[in-house]
Amino acid sequence: MEPRWLDDAEFAAWIGYRRMRLLLDAQVSRDLMRDTGLSAPDYDVLSALTSIEDHRWRLTKLADRMLWSKSRLSRHISRMEQRGLVRREEFEGDARGAMIVLTEGGLRAIQEAAPAHVESVRRHFIDLLSAEQIQALGTIAATVLAHLSEAGTIPEARGEDPV
Repeated sequence: MEPRWLDDAEFAAWIGYRRMRLLLDAQVSRDLMRDTGLSAPDYDVLSALTSIEDHRWRLTKLADRMLWSKSRLSRHISRMEQRGLVRREEFEGDARGAMIVLTEGGLRAIQEAAPAHVESVRRHFIDLLSAEQIQALGTIAATVLAHLSEAGTIPEARGEDPV
């Protein structure tokens, strides 16, 4: 069967999205590092930990959420531990598992970083768009995420508990 090639408008939309995503992620990450000393992955880990009441995630579930391998996340967590942002605790009943727990230092770091981060997101993205464009983007994101979650491969779509 012949592939369904993208027409000019579809190609421009796809390439524009990819380029925008790369450049926007890079700019917001640079701003985050400059303004707060946190890397984007640091912020992602801290944000995930603050998203639940007891501020702890099982390492394997956090790796799934971030779409990282367990070993990659484990190495990153080790660096964050050295800076006092998180700590590991043994997972009850499973000596091989680990819980990643937000420390007071980590909570303070994300609370201090959040205003600068949201300002960067606003400056480079949100404030450039009209209310209609933001609503359309939300609808587009919901459509694509619903499609991607149908197979149940996105951890949040499976409704999994972080522990």
